[in-house]
Parts: sequence; C-alpha cells; structure tokens
Amino acid sequence: MDLLKTLVDKGLRRELPTRDEALAVLATSDDELLDVVAAAGKVRRQWFGRRVKLNYLVNLKSGLCPEDCSYCSQRLGSKADILKYTWLKPEEAAAAAGAGVAGGAKRVCLVASGRGPTDRDVDRVSKTIEAIKQENEGVEVCACLGLLSGGQAERLRTAGADAYNHNLNTAEATYGDICTTHDFSDRVETVKQAQAAGLSACSGLIAGMGESDADLVDVVFALRAMDPDSVPVNFLIPFEGTPLAQEWTLTPQRCLRILAMVRFVCPDVEVRLAGGREIHLRTLQPLALHLANSIFLGDYLTSEGQAGRTDLEMIADAGFEVEGAGTTTLPRHRLDAAAGCGSPEGGCASHDGGCGTHEGGAAADEGACAGHAGGCGPCGEQPAAAAPARTDLVAVRRRGAGTDLAPNA
Repeated sequence: MDLLKTLVDKGLRRELPTRDEALAVLATSDDELLDVVAAAGKVRRQWFGRRVKLNYLVNLKSGLCPEDCSYCSQRLGSKADILKYTWLKPEEAAAAAGAGVAGGAKRVCLVASGRGPTDRDVDRVSKTIEAIKQENEGVEVCACLGLLSGGQAERLRTAGADAYNHNLNTAEATYGDICTTHDFSDRVETVKQAQAAGLSACSGLIAGMGESDADLVDVVFALRAMDPDSVPVNFLIPFEGTPLAQEWTLTPQRCLRILAMVRFVCPDVEVRLAGGREIHLRTLQPLALHLANSIFLGDYLTSEGQAGRTDLEMIADAGFEVEGAGTTTLPRHRLDAAAGCGSPEGGCASHDGGCGTHEGGAAADEGACAGHAGGCGPCGEQPAAAAPARTDLVAVRRRGAGTDLAPNA
C-alpha cells in the first residue's frame, strides 16, 4: 500500500504527513487494519524499541469542578455518582504514588479537579511533589492542575515537577461544543507557560465525543505544532450523569486507526494509551502496544482501569518490556533540543522548527478540572460503513464506588 510506505518513510525521518494522508489512515478498511498497525509499529520501534513506559495517576482532589466540560464526570452540574473529596495530604498522596511505583510506574501524575490552582494550591502540590520524590528516588512527577497563572509553572518546576499535563482534547473549531467556561486559547497559553518554565509538556486528546475525522486530524496537527514530549490518547468514558453519556461511537478498530494516525503525525513523541482503553479496545489492547509506547497503570480519576497485574502480563505476552527507571524515554535528539531551548528563561520546546510556533493547546483527561469525513486518500473511494459500537460489551466501572476510598491505590 503506497500510502503506508510513504507514511513509514516520513515517520522515520520525523517528517510531517499531509492532512490528506492522515485522513486516509482513518479511512482505511478493516481488511487493511493489520497493515496499518504494522506500518505504524515500524515507526514506533524506530524511536522507542519495544519499551512500554508505565504511568500512575493520583487524584489529589476529586469532583465539584466549576468548569462545564461535557465529557467529565467531575464537571459543573454532573450527576455522575463519583467519589468527591478535597485535597489529599502530602503523605496520603505519597503513599498512593508508592503503590504505583512498586508496580513499575516510572511517572506519577498528580491531578486535581478545578479551573486552575490558587497559589495556596501550588504550595500544597509542591509539598506533595517533595514528599513523593523523597520516598521514590528517580520517579518522574507530572502535575495536572488546570489553567496556570503567572509564575505557577516556575514554582512547580522549582518544587521538583518534571512535566505538566494539559490536554487539547478536541479541535479548536469544535471546542465550544464541549466546553463554554474556558476556550481553546486558554489551554494553549497554559502549555506555553509550562514549556517556558522548562517543564516537559504533556498534551493530548479525547476521541469518541462525536468528532469527525477532520476534527481528529486538526487536533493532532495542532499538537504536532505545539510539540509536547508526550501525547495521551484518551477514549471517551461515557459516564452516566454527563452530557455525553450516550456517546458510544468507538470500536476497537477505530481506536487502533486513531492511534496509528497519531503515531504517524507524532513519530518520535511518547504516545500514551490513556483513559478508556479497556472499554473501547478490549481484547485488542495488545495490538495498541505496537502504536503507543506508554500506558497508565491501574485506575483513572473516577473510573476503574484494568488490574495492574493484567497490564504487566499483557505487555510481556505481546513481546514488549516495561521501561526501567534508568532508561531515558525520549530519543536523544528531543532531549538535546529540550536542553537547548526549554529553559525557564524562555525559549521554546519545539524540536522541529523555530520558536514561537506553538499553536496547539492542551487539559487533563477528566480532572484538571475527553464521524467520519474524507475518502480513501488519492482514490476518493468512501470506506464501507463501520459496524456500530457494541455497548452491550462494555460498562463504566466507577472507582471506589460505595466506599470512602480516596487515593488511587
């Protein structure tokens, strides 16, 4: 398939595909799916071998968010039956983080619901970061606290944070359809602040919210322009009590095509298989490891994930290996570029182009507080209609339902 050969060659050179090429990946047929996965897998192995990085979420503050993001169980007006609690103490968060590190997690992601942190909140999180790093030598800490204001990114960096997560979620043109309490540019600005402070930027998307293929390509191209070091790919978890509760449109095959498209557009970036993978990929999760080089271990913010032992067995059975703490995730050229221009004094974290070109944007999966268009590339043929998603096969499992459990342990 000429398309796939072209995309592999571009991926090995870190060259951006065209929009038509990206759209054509999403329009491939089920008969071509394994060819698509194999092709994107070549690009993944070029930059990351067969390593899988494990990440672990700790939800520092859950529920009661003033933002109205349609996908989020913690949103303003949410009727989802989830755990709600205020800030965990540093020692509680450190204990939860320790459980993830013991399971092989290399990065701990600290998430808090809300529009963004107050300065007092940043102080709280700074103490938590210090507590986690004191007890877990070498662990990476990523903060995900919502929209940042002046100086907060620098303070998190000083406290020991390695990265900041703020996802784009969806295309700029359709952002107003999922949220009205802030806009796309607010997210862009937060990611820019994190990059300017020397934090590794983590920014991704949520698929399955009713978006078109063109929307998916738009958001991934915006991410490429912003050039984060890691791109989480979330698949909508349709929580009851949220506006998108009935949005069951994803199939395992579509999820794999989306992941392949992301890998072709962002070849040398840490692509993370994130929220909703268990629900939507189901038994095809091992195939996704040929596309993504990073996953979350354990539970998510308000929903249960796959058992950690099952994840480790899946990684081993698929012929992959857990990335160790002594291994550098990103390719050397990205690290060298970050060292040259990602300093707190300014500069950009763009590794393929000049400074001042960040046009993407970013937010956390459901806690900083997730259609088809185009034909078959050159031939213009429309793909056969996909089988409808099987909602009878899946169910959202609420984390800690019926308990007073707070940490993700």
